[in-house]
Amino acid sequence: MVFAVSARFLVHALLVVPFLCVVACGDDDDAASPPAGVDGGGGEAAAPVCAEVPAPEKPAASCDVTIESPPISGANHVPEGTALSYCSNPPSSGDHYPVWAAFQQYSSPVEWPYLVHSMEHGAIVLLYNCDAQGCPEIVDALVKVRDDAAPDPLCADGTKRIIIAPSPTIPTKVAAAAWGKTYRADCVDAPTLDAFVRDNYAKGPENLCVAGRAF
Repeated sequence: MVFAVSARFLVHALLVVPFLCVVACGDDDDAASPPAGVDGGGGEAAAPVCAEVPAPEKPAASCDVTIESPPISGANHVPEGTALSYCSNPPSSGDHYPVWAAFQQYSSPVEWPYLVHSMEHGAIVLLYNCDAQGCPEIVDALVKVRDDAAPDPLCADGTKRIIIAPSPTIPTKVAAAAWGKTYRADCVDAPTLDAFVRDNYAKGPENLCVAGRAF
């Protein structure tokens, strides 16, 4: 009789314990789910919490150059089409789309959430803001900065994780961004921009050289 009771108790325990674990522990996928109100149809994510930015660096250069280290403001994936805001311009961290921009040169602006994801993979983004007449000399100088950068050992096809793109919203004629770092200048000052690329390349939390989406 004692053995029969113990067996029934053991069977009951084996059935109940997994149920309790599911209720108490939840599902790992839930932890990665987007916040309420954000779905595949777009929407607006919660505004990031922006911490105070440390004092900027002002290196000696041929024009006014400002380098800042904005605190990381997030790194969650949200559905494409979600409206996002960032703590710096250009952005250097924050929530972003699940897709990242391919590491190449673009002739049209690329949305920030794609570029931020590229930065998370260790990319450097080189940006320029020109008038309707264009600025081929600035673009050529940024291409040279990219070409002069060291080869990337993680990119088997010789690609460098450097994106060049126009941006009508940056506050200066030239800017650059990496994960946790921004660079703004009134010109392409090659020495300081080369140093920014060298010092911040492949420093994202996910150090990957995997093809993204071309825009």
